[in-house]
Amino acid sequence: MALKKNPDEKSFIQQRYVLSFMGFMALAIGYIQRFCLSLAITEMAEHAQHTTTEQTFSEGTVCKSDYSFHSNHTMHKKLEFDWDEEVQGLVLSSFFWGYVITQLPGGMLADNYGGKATLGLGMLCSSIGTILTPFVARNYGPTALIVLRLIIGLAQGPLYPAMSRLLASWVPLEERGRLGSLVFAGAQVGNVVSMQFGGFLMRWTSSWASVFYAFGVFGLFWLLFWFVLIYNHPSRHPFISGKEKSFLSRVIQTVDPDAGKLSIPWREMFTSGPVWGLIIVQIGHDWGLFTIITDLPKYMKSVLKFSVVENGIWSGLPYIVMWLVAMISGFIVDSMARSTIFSVTCIRKTFVTIAGVGPALGIVAASYSECDRKLAIISFTAGMGLMGTFVPSLKVNALDLSPNFAGTLMAIVGSIGCVSGVIAPYVVGLMAPNSTMEEWRNVFWLSAIILIGTNLVYLKYGSGKVQPWNEKAKIQYKSTEINNENNVESILKPL
Repeated sequence: MALKKNPDEKSFIQQRYVLSFMGFMALAIGYIQRFCLSLAITEMAEHAQHTTTEQTFSEGTVCKSDYSFHSNHTMHKKLEFDWDEEVQGLVLSSFFWGYVITQLPGGMLADNYGGKATLGLGMLCSSIGTILTPFVARNYGPTALIVLRLIIGLAQGPLYPAMSRLLASWVPLEERGRLGSLVFAGAQVGNVVSMQFGGFLMRWTSSWASVFYAFGVFGLFWLLFWFVLIYNHPSRHPFISGKEKSFLSRVIQTVDPDAGKLSIPWREMFTSGPVWGLIIVQIGHDWGLFTIITDLPKYMKSVLKFSVVENGIWSGLPYIVMWLVAMISGFIVDSMARSTIFSVTCIRKTFVTIAGVGPALGIVAASYSECDRKLAIISFTAGMGLMGTFVPSLKVNALDLSPNFAGTLMAIVGSIGCVSGVIAPYVVGLMAPNSTMEEWRNVFWLSAIILIGTNLVYLKYGSGKVQPWNEKAKIQYKSTEINNENNVESILKPL
């Protein structure tokens, strides 16, 4: 008699790929909601006033606004808010004040209770806050907007830690490069959409508020699928095939967060050289990235004199290239990891270095392009595009060091690193009060020095090896199982 075939031995869709796609969407939506204000603020509040011809002031140089690359139909208009550069810097940086605070609690929640609810509830609050942004700005002013952006930052703090904990439970080492690139490259796609689509949307609707309504509602729509399709661990997923579950249980040894609370090895983490190497290079990376993300639209408008649509197109171009580089380098990293030639440490350090030195050279070159807009765009795009190699290296390094505590470790690294996101926009406002080319050149030089300096620290202390303290989770998990078995035996023994 022929044996019946188990229906779950084959699955049309692998659930780890579903998780990766939904994680990609989470990062994309998170970054859209995080940075759409960077473009919208160029149409909300006035910047430093210059004339429409290229001049050299006592403060420095600005470019012509009637350059052939600039729209001839652009008209000066009265903007809605009278906020100076310092106020705008505070508004743009306020998101990161909250973002720093909740990363560590979010990582601990993800490690102990799973990333699904931790991430989902945060994105719910972020989406609602995004929808409320125009109402708050118009009715309560910049102080209230700063508070709202802080709350959105609090909501998004657990995003990376929760996503890292989910990936640690679902993605094996040999797929970590490409699936990690898919997920974390969602940030670059989010930047592109917020810049390019946001510019067209504001032009089409003649309202800066439209970007907040559109992107906030889309976040709520995505959440419906997230809560239905995503589970914390393969062992809990009702739709996973038996074949995929067996494969993942064999190659991934992370503890199921639903099985019990873990004791986090704080002392071992904070005395680990590889952890501090990762923290330091994250600081440098975030400084360079957030300086460009939050302030490149301002540079494009104030110095290079682009219209809002052109600003959205050209400000978003570096992130298209960054996304392509991230995806390609993810496949290269996986190929190198499968070989016996390169160690994981060597791979991580190589790609982290490209992600630091490339942008440093690109943004400095752009600052010396003067008013040659094409050369400036090429320099920004090439330099920031190379930063895409950080996705299959820097962003997955926490999973290398400690799969069981990936959420907490990513939270530690991210919360300390993104202090740069708090400081950088405000420092830019202080360093470039008149938005002249010379002032911005100093800004870009500072970013380049920080990028290269922190990369040197990572080359010294960074690692791709699983750290010994990661195993404490397994020991505790096993002891919990033994205690549970003993309790059951003690109950059954009298029977």
